[in-house]
Amino acid sequence: MNKIKIILPLIALLGLHGCLSSSSNYYVLSMASHSSVVYTKKNTIIGVEKITVPGYLYKREIAVAKSANQITLLGDALWGEDLDAGLTQRLISFLQNKFKQPNVYAYPWDVERQPHIKVGIQITRFIAQGDKVYLDANWEVVHLSTHRRKARLFFYHSTHRQ
Repeated sequence: MNKIKIILPLIALLGLHGCLSSSSNYYVLSMASHSSVVYTKKNTIIGVEKITVPGYLYKREIAVAKSANQITLLGDALWGEDLDAGLTQRLISFLQNKFKQPNVYAYPWDVERQPHIKVGIQITRFIAQGDKVYLDANWEVVHLSTHRRKARLFFYHSTHRQ
């Protein structure tokens, strides 16, 4: 499940691409590209909790950091979707493709059987500052029958090129 690391940088680069423009535009997150490595998980149900994001991402205006302690909301550059819902749907799609597994569902589980694996991501920072894009997150994978957990911190900082 550490392949989740692949989607977080893609979200950072694709989600914030163009967010510094001054035109009145709506932005949505792009889909992650398909990986050449695919794993088969037959008869496994994967549950994806709704991705949590910082409060400034719940607004439709795109946030840009002016300093380490101050953000500005760009009123003329708006997200075209709720980021927590959009990120969750893209993670579900990514996992379905990565594991050739259609049994990947959003929480609350709308299936008769409980999932075998639960995936959760908490994004703590997702913002552009100057020419950098920052994405910091925590992710956790839980095998629900054994309660075995694997959790990691994730940091991705990249130079933003226009």
